[in-house]
Amino acid sequence: MKKFYSLLATLLVLALAIFIGRQLWVHYMQTPWTRDGRVRADIINVAADVSGYVTAVPVRDNQRVRKGDVLLQIDPAHYRLAVKQAQALVASRKAAWEMRKVNASRRADLDELVISKESREDASNVAASALADYQQAEARLEAAQLNLDRTRVLATVDGYVTNLNVHVGDYARVGEAKLAVVDEHSFWVYGFFEETKLPHVHVGDAAQLQMMSGETLSGHVESISRGIYDRDNPQSRELIADVNPTFNWVRLAQRVPVRIQLDAVPDGMLLAAGTTCTVIVTPAVP
Repeated sequence: MKKFYSLLATLLVLALAIFIGRQLWVHYMQTPWTRDGRVRADIINVAADVSGYVTAVPVRDNQRVRKGDVLLQIDPAHYRLAVKQAQALVASRKAAWEMRKVNASRRADLDELVISKESREDASNVAASALADYQQAEARLEAAQLNLDRTRVLATVDGYVTNLNVHVGDYARVGEAKLAVVDEHSFWVYGFFEETKLPHVHVGDAAQLQMMSGETLSGHVESISRGIYDRDNPQSRELIADVNPTFNWVRLAQRVPVRIQLDAVPDGMLLAAGTTCTVIVTPAVP
């Protein structure tokens, strides 16, 4: 009887070990999860649309800003002068157009015995040309006013200032990024799943995100990437395939990015682009 119980206990331990091993195999090899998850967000590179000296920087690094808040102030003196010049040109062109228009109207009312048809047509054409010059001056005024307005660099999204690299007295050049704003409404997660687990991941599946800080978020699979770079077969200089002559017998499963959309972010939770998390996908029941 003692041998029977010993054999039974051995079989139970063996069965339990097989069961645990099977569960671990399914968990690590088949269940769609990965520790390689990265928080991402839209990063807005802020650059001036006009050149000039920076006269004010009313924000601080890592400060939260609202859409429309002033981030930089460019010296507006030159642009105010440009607006005044454009206004004067508009007034001059308008006066010339009105004069040409009156002359053309007056000649149009004269009898053909007094003025030739050619003179009337010339007067009309001169008036049309004066009108075009006037409209061109108005466009220049609008452009000058736009440049003046663009001396105030505004935030285009709600978010957080980061990488503030501009100070009062710096010279801002057109298109040169001076700071970045992280869009607080654009956070998502990229989970890099092994290709062996992709058959178990589908768009719309629920996902659980375990942050390294211990907090947990919920989301869902938004999309799955359709391509990654093939390091073994880059293009040659002749733009043809540069096939690797060697073959590794041990082939590691490639990781494919899966985009996870966050369902909700708890109030007060600090999310930062670049932080890591564990992504666990729960396949939908067919």
